[in-house]
Amino acid sequence: MKINKLELGGFRNYKTASLEFDGGCNVIYGENAQGKTNLLEAIVYLSCGKSPRAHADRELIGFEADCARLFGVIESRDREFKTEVVLQRGKRRKMTINGVAAKSSAALSDVLHTVFFSPEDLYLIRDGAAARRRFMDISLCQLRPRYAEALAEYNRLYEHKTRILRDSENQPDLLTMLPDFNERLCVVGAAIISYRARFVQALAQHAALAHSECSGGKEALNLTYQTVKTVDDPFASQSEIAQKLREHQQSHYHAEIASRLCLSGPHKDDIEVLVNGRSARQFCSQGQVRTAALSLKLAEREIHKNAVGEYPVMLLDDVLSELDEKRQEYVLNRIAGGQIFITCCENDRLGALQAGKVFHIRDGEVI
Repeated sequence: MKINKLELGGFRNYKTASLEFDGGCNVIYGENAQGKTNLLEAIVYLSCGKSPRAHADRELIGFEADCARLFGVIESRDREFKTEVVLQRGKRRKMTINGVAAKSSAALSDVLHTVFFSPEDLYLIRDGAAARRRFMDISLCQLRPRYAEALAEYNRLYEHKTRILRDSENQPDLLTMLPDFNERLCVVGAAIISYRARFVQALAQHAALAHSECSGGKEALNLTYQTVKTVDDPFASQSEIAQKLREHQQSHYHAEIASRLCLSGPHKDDIEVLVNGRSARQFCSQGQVRTAALSLKLAEREIHKNAVGEYPVMLLDDVLSELDEKRQEYVLNRIAGGQIFITCCENDRLGALQAGKVFHIRDGEVI
């Protein structure tokens, strides 16, 4: 799985750009704030219809542009795909694959998978639960199109329920709508929990091996999926999980109305990370935390490879400069075998990366 060509127009700080990539290692270098990360962001967007950095598509359109265009020539499953996305201010985005309209971002994930690793991910362990949920969601949305649909529906339902609770003090009649929303949240939430539990199970196996190797066998990494307390078996059938969610909702009914907040559901899920039996977030050193974060991202890559039979495109955004020499060497050895993109600053030693192609970026241009 690889992207052979990328064309951009009006995307971030790129007025126009056309790049042809190597099937192995591609190094993108230049000073800070020149557009290196924007290239990787465009590749991620072509794989899942979401940005790892922006909250809204309008943020991706250049300041002086009316629209942004992303076009990629992708090789996947021994076939060539031409994927195009057009973002316009105030209008719905347009997505096509080989000239045929894509109904949802899930169609993009059927073509291209990516694993994006940025310096912020090195703090994945120490960050709050929202960061680890986002990690699960971005990966699962590529792996399982039905998960992406369930997550989108859950988020809509959650927003509606939150507005009902918020406005119920002045409009008590709104509470009559709550049972219908609660029921649907239980059904959709059960699907989300089921997918997440299996993802974390696979993640734990691969991450434990990676962490052990990187630490020289001195440390053991354990991951545990944490969800709603009443769900004692997240691997049960979705109907059983939904019933457990109903029980939890009922016990929090009055508290939700009093606080006017949605207190029950998988929107509070987390992954507990333990190193040698202790909480990595609370007790681990900075080096241990970084090793654990590396292990999660490398495990994510293995999960994608096992799911589709090909390595996903690996995107390392200025990560190597944040790692010591030992961890740099470990990462570069582990990611051999697929297409890789590495961004770095001009003073980095490019020769050590054995790049197939090197791109110098300055002010949104390839020079």
